[in-house]
Amino acid sequence: MGVLITDVEEGQPCLQCGDVCPGFSPHIWRKNCTSCKCPREDHDVCHEEWASVRSRLGLKADESNGLPGFSDPRERGLAWAPPGLPPHKVDEYFSMLPEISVPRLGTPGERLRDRQLAFQLPKQDLARAYCRYLDLKHASSADDFMAARNEIALDIGTVQEIVEEGSCCGACQEPLKYGSLAVSASKLGLLYHPACFRCADCKELLVDLAYCVHEDMIFCERHYAEQLKPRCSACDELIFSGEYTKAMNKDWHSGHFCCWQCDESLTGQRYVLRDEHPYCIKCYESVFANGCEECNKIIGIDSKDLSYKDKHWHEACFLCNRCRVSLVDKQFGSKVDKIYCGNCYDAQFASRCDGCGEIFRAGTKKMEYKTRQWHEKCFCCVVCKNPIGTKSFIPREQEIYCAGCYEDKFATRCVKCNKIITSGGVTYKNEPWHRDCFTCSNCNNSLAGQRFTSRDDKPYCADCFGELFAKRCTACSKPITGIGGTRFISFEDRHWHNECFICAGCKTSLVGRGFITDGDDIICPECAKAKLM
Repeated sequence: MGVLITDVEEGQPCLQCGDVCPGFSPHIWRKNCTSCKCPREDHDVCHEEWASVRSRLGLKADESNGLPGFSDPRERGLAWAPPGLPPHKVDEYFSMLPEISVPRLGTPGERLRDRQLAFQLPKQDLARAYCRYLDLKHASSADDFMAARNEIALDIGTVQEIVEEGSCCGACQEPLKYGSLAVSASKLGLLYHPACFRCADCKELLVDLAYCVHEDMIFCERHYAEQLKPRCSACDELIFSGEYTKAMNKDWHSGHFCCWQCDESLTGQRYVLRDEHPYCIKCYESVFANGCEECNKIIGIDSKDLSYKDKHWHEACFLCNRCRVSLVDKQFGSKVDKIYCGNCYDAQFASRCDGCGEIFRAGTKKMEYKTRQWHEKCFCCVVCKNPIGTKSFIPREQEIYCAGCYEDKFATRCVKCNKIITSGGVTYKNEPWHRDCFTCSNCNNSLAGQRFTSRDDKPYCADCFGELFAKRCTACSKPITGIGGTRFISFEDRHWHNECFICAGCKTSLVGRGFITDGDDIICPECAKAKLM
């Protein structure tokens, strides 16, 4: 076999925890970090030297990349390239893969290749020298397994150009384009799109084209081996012994099924599963179990854990803080981090109804308005006593009214029709009227916005008032209403509008002048003299 790559592990940063993890510190047998508990593959594990996958796999012959000047992929800034391809074909090959899968030096693609080498090609699968927990009596079984795998199943794919029409991909069954590149798996005699050359189990691209064949399917070496042998979930080594432990749907060396915290064996012992890891009872209770608020002792896995608002109690400790009665399956209240039965809570802390004065018991529905509160049945109209519920209501001083009762008791009503005035009313002599109800007492025409006067407390329009009650002008016989400031002249039992008080002869106004009566007429002094002469 060729020289194996030595992995550089200790001190490598965790890609999940970041600065929280001081660096990879391997467990004595598990493939996880003792500092942060993350798996080995979650750390930036790299390699001390650069060797080909053929050397890592122990295959006999190595292949070159073909053209002069491209024997070392690192000269072109790549950690690996398919052997036997000229530079432009290497570029074409990588263009057919996701960018993250291109192993350019100093990029996430290089780091992904490193992790996939460690994951898909675990060194303990490839050489017995790296099997730390292999019993010597099973060494020959391990050697036989590795030799048979290398001979029958293990190989490295090659990249070649499609030179025939009608070829199809061995994975997706889609046609392979003539002249394009494909990966050849010689042990199956099939060709694959570069992006389809993946493990049938983990679905990852096969790192550096290394694959194993099992039942006409291709796998990475890790998942090929697991088709045939159990793998210890702790140390990640294959189990060649016929005796091992099965637990949590996983396989374990008998001595490796241990508490994730203290490493004590769990074989034949009770354990608790947490985040897919097993814990002994003692460690689980010390790390994860809650403390009881009442007795301050741990609530073990054999005790019932009752919780409320991030606080926990033993079932026997879940008691009223005042009367000490058990609160299990009963209503209770909480105040200042203490719990109380319904009666004690009500007696000590419950508020009272503004309707009946009784307390609000735990769980009782409460109706609130501003600073006041009522039982649902007590929140009712002060007049009709019907519950308000979700209906509209009107507060007045300290009393609550439903809309109907409030209108009946307090709404403004028209003095004529006695119906409620909702808008646009008229006030006359400090009394409310609907606009349509405020009409002339004689003709019933609306007086809203019109000139009117009154007699015997009844309103009249100007025309009706004049016709019914006003003096009449001796000259024109029309009513003298006085509305709007009209002036008039009275003499003996006769009356005139100012504009009608004129000389019967010359028609000049006699307002403010002397005049002489001449039968039913009035004349000015000048016309009187002229009449005598």
